[in-house]
Amino acid sequence: MKYASIFLIIMFIAAGCMKSTEKVSSVTSSIVTKEVTYSSDGTTLKGYLAYDSSKAGRRPGIIIVHEWWGLNQYAKTRAEMLAKLGYTALAIDMYGNGAMITHPDDAGKFASEVMSSMDTASARFNAGLKFLKSQPETDTSKIAAIGYCFGGGVALRMALGGTNLTGVVSFHGDLPTAAVKDPQAVKAKFLVCNGAADPLNPPEKVKAFEDAMKTAKLKYTLINYPGAKHSFTVPGSDSLGQKYNMPLSYNKAADEASWQEMQDFFSGIFK
Repeated sequence: MKYASIFLIIMFIAAGCMKSTEKVSSVTSSIVTKEVTYSSDGTTLKGYLAYDSSKAGRRPGIIIVHEWWGLNQYAKTRAEMLAKLGYTALAIDMYGNGAMITHPDDAGKFASEVMSSMDTASARFNAGLKFLKSQPETDTSKIAAIGYCFGGGVALRMALGGTNLTGVVSFHGDLPTAAVKDPQAVKAKFLVCNGAADPLNPPEKVKAFEDAMKTAKLKYTLINYPGAKHSFTVPGSDSLGQKYNMPLSYNKAADEASWQEMQDFFSGIFK
């Protein structure tokens, strides 16, 4: 369980410039996807923008924060799925230069480097947020963030730190357990989709998270999916888990149920 321990430690560690380049990478039906470049404190960041060109007017914007593997195809696919639902979606880059990681040792180093400084993490998140808001397809009054694993922990911490978001959805993300410093500054509502069998979020940690949220009197919904382990929304996670001895496993039922919960959550907060 070597890598599982490293992963847990890193996950627990709890404004940018406008775009410089923009490249249309594909148009599938009416869904437009673009590889975009922006920056934060001198670091080049490469995101992935998706929206439905057939939809008139501005629509809510969604930030997607990648797993600790970096901005890979999985995060991009989720951006495309959100575009098909009618949102302007941006998969942001928390590592720089669109880095994609394939080994847990390297993923740990990248994640640790970012999360060891919340100023750096916040700057990179906010650079992506600023870019998303600059798009003509985005309704800047309706912005949410979703995140997976590392990204779920990032999205939760950004909102709990006062970033102006309408809502946050965390999928098998690291759960902050520290007291919320300034509850009055928190604008978001929260949906937390957690695997009941995830050893990285054991029951005592889930309880500590809920206690912190209740003490701060914040609006949240936490769903524990029976039998679901870490990375339950990620197809192919089983093979990675076996390869690196990590507690990862895809769960189709929990994946589909949590995605529907997210849609219902967005329908509620974006009224």
